[in-house]
Amino acid sequence: MSQSVKSVRDVDVAGKRVLVRVDFNVPVAEGRVADDSRIVAAVPTIRLLVEQGARVILCSHLGRPKGQHRPELSLKPVAAALADQLGIPVTFVGACVGADAEAAVEMMTEGSVVLLENLRFHKEEEANDPDFARRLAALAEIYVNDAFGTAHRAHASTAGVADHLPIKVAGLLVEKELRFLGDKTANPDRPFVVILGGAKVSDKISVIDALLEKADTILIGGAMAYTFKLACGHTVGESLSEPDKVETAREAIKKAEAKGVTFLLPLDNRIVQEIDFAGRKVGPIEIAEGDIPDGWQGVDIGPRTVDRYREEIARARTILWNGPMGVFEIEACSQGTFAIAEAVASNAAATSIIGGGDSVTAIRKSGFSEQVSFMSTGGGASLEFLEGRELPGVAVLDRA
Repeated sequence: MSQSVKSVRDVDVAGKRVLVRVDFNVPVAEGRVADDSRIVAAVPTIRLLVEQGARVILCSHLGRPKGQHRPELSLKPVAAALADQLGIPVTFVGACVGADAEAAVEMMTEGSVVLLENLRFHKEEEANDPDFARRLAALAEIYVNDAFGTAHRAHASTAGVADHLPIKVAGLLVEKELRFLGDKTANPDRPFVVILGGAKVSDKISVIDALLEKADTILIGGAMAYTFKLACGHTVGESLSEPDKVETAREAIKKAEAKGVTFLLPLDNRIVQEIDFAGRKVGPIEIAEGDIPDGWQGVDIGPRTVDRYREEIARARTILWNGPMGVFEIEACSQGTFAIAEAVASNAAATSIIGGGDSVTAIRKSGFSEQVSFMSTGGGASLEFLEGRELPGVAVLDRA
């Protein structure tokens, strides 16, 4: 898909007003950005535009103000954090449409950067209101979408705005997301090993279905493994599972068999009787082989499973990982997830793609994030793209 969408590299931006939709939905505490990962991810596109003499107008949402002006959700602290990253001033504008925004843009010089106020202070943003989209587009001559994490939403700044501008292209981050999640999984170097975790089969079944058409091996972990265990006739005790999705799980296993895809479930699990999510503590941990007894719940994959999964990961030449193997937020239940992270990072011969959301958090926490090929910035967008759905924020961009 990345080959069919025009990139910011393909257009002449010198002297032009360029509206860039970025994803600056970052945690802010006491007026300071607590995690600047998403800001850092946007820097290459912004820097390219600045170096080419564009007038760079950035827009983003922050949090869920639901159309209300909430000072604690202002993007003002983000402007300061971005300026630190770029090494040049970033002008914050306390509006995203209207006279103040227009005046600020009018004063811009080539290579300058402004950041508009939180788009979602206007309810029209999420409603994809045509008039709001028109007013936003009126600030610029070129539109760049570099916010993959919101590309699955048809909002004014991700979809509607494109109706009012003649040039609509992908930023470097979106270009990279489409290359890794699209091209690298559609035409993978083989063996192609997919690692899927997370809570629910219902959340991932469409992804599983799509990946069964491409993968050589699928390794299942996380809470959704317990639904698959039920489908195979095992008991799962009090483990989080979806009994109403057992037939769906059986169908996936049958499809894997028909397609010749190796589909592996945990051989053993770490189990507990007590778990305190608020205090991040669990009671004594035991290892259960196969069945999980009544009164116990699975919280992680066990050592035999780790060893078996490691074998498959070591052979891979393309790896896609989406979803943790257990309750990695609690240290005692993190061993399986972190062992898989280490196995993925250790395979230097493979292209390793981490599919957004909790998987990225987990691999960062494991300390192996610098050793993988690509970490997606999209949670829901990553999943929908891997399912094969068209993303509104990508569909509106010019084709190459």
